[in-house]
Amino acid sequence: MSSDTAQGTLITTISDLPRQVGQKLGPTKWQTMTQDRVNQFADLTGDHNFIHVDPERARDTPFRGTIAHGFLTLSMLGSISQELLKVSDAATSINYGLNKVRFPAPLPVGVECRGHGEVTGVTEIDGGVQVSATFTIEMKDQRKPALAAECLLRYYR
Repeated sequence: MSSDTAQGTLITTISDLPRQVGQKLGPTKWQTMTQDRVNQFADLTGDHNFIHVDPERARDTPFRGTIAHGFLTLSMLGSISQELLKVSDAATSINYGLNKVRFPAPLPVGVECRGHGEVTGVTEIDGGVQVSATFTIEMKDQRKPALAAECLLRYYR
């Protein structure tokens, strides 16, 4: 087991994962939520609600501009979890599911965000282990996070 503190990445093995419960992960590097990214997500999902894709009209809302889709913010957890937790001897891994997801604050276009996590549990499953981890997506200079989620990740031997 080793921890890359510069990037906040935990590199571990399947057998060492149970000892990682309580281990903090991250943060990732800051990234800016762009209107282009939001528009691409809208096109992929068919969700063209003006609050996401029409900056002019969105200025007259309580958000004062466009915001990322909640599901776009949630989809960022795939890359965040893979960046922050690396299991070096896993043959493969999957996102198994979510126990709880909350969007405490909207993620406005133009705002910088980054991910954090914590390993909260590890259980044996057939052929590997299941990791419970909480992840948050924080926004620069904002009190509330854009996302808080309890994720289940499976790592197979």
